[in-house]
Amino acid sequence: MAMRLPTRKFWLGLVRRLALYYLLILLAMTFIERWLVYPAPSADEGDWAPPHLEFEEATFTSADGTPLHGWFFKHEKARRSVLYLHGNGVHVADIGDRMPVISRHLQADVLVFDYRGYGKSGGKPIEPGVIEDGLAASAWLAERTGAPASRQVLIGRSIGAGVAVAMAERQGAGCVVAQCAFARLTDPAAKMFPWLPVRLLMRNQFPSVERIQNYHGPYFGCHGTDDTLVPFEQGEQLFRAAPTEQKEFLAYEGMGHNEPLPREYWQRLAAFLEEVGA
Repeated sequence: MAMRLPTRKFWLGLVRRLALYYLLILLAMTFIERWLVYPAPSADEGDWAPPHLEFEEATFTSADGTPLHGWFFKHEKARRSVLYLHGNGVHVADIGDRMPVISRHLQADVLVFDYRGYGKSGGKPIEPGVIEDGLAASAWLAERTGAPASRQVLIGRSIGAGVAVAMAERQGAGCVVAQCAFARLTDPAAKMFPWLPVRLLMRNQFPSVERIQNYHGPYFGCHGTDDTLVPFEQGEQLFRAAPTEQKEFLAYEGMGHNEPLPREYWQRLAAFLEEVGA
């Protein structure tokens, strides 16, 4: 008995159903983009009053009135002011212990703060708002220390590097320090979801490789060769795009995305900042 092959009507119906399912997936991904890009930990997690740390509570508002919160670490003989822009999976209470180390190695006053939607800051994160949050933090730091925005050292880790580059494009910086940085946020996202048109759909694109063209100050980058979240090539690409001769890039063999940087890194960064007068 001969088998009946599927009809043209069957194949058209199948294609329509698959297209509908794909469109539904695209719609769902646009709804959860904020959660994927900004997986902010709960403010209930972490120690917000660690007795072993000496810091000043910093409260200020972003351009649209969003309340922001951070910790300020004062150095008695500060040579520079540092604004630390953290990655997307932590808040201030998670990384407060690192700030005295940075302050000591760089002989710097340090402000670390939370973007909107993180920690004790209000609002919900989105690229334009997060950048405005960084600018507001820079203004607070300038008022507190007397160091103008154009002289501040911006240390950005992962998505924080994207914020740092955007800030430097708009108001300059004493130095941009990029750790585990991407060239564009859409690049690692496209690698993670190759079956989605993320470059067309994403609202949070952080095109750092284009923005860095408008910043001509010192640049100091580093990246681990085993970074599976933001590939090593991304950090290299952003470094090459920086239009300045005052730049340096450190490659760490076998290091992943979230591993702590060695002590030698901070020593080399301190020397670089002295060399460029940051």
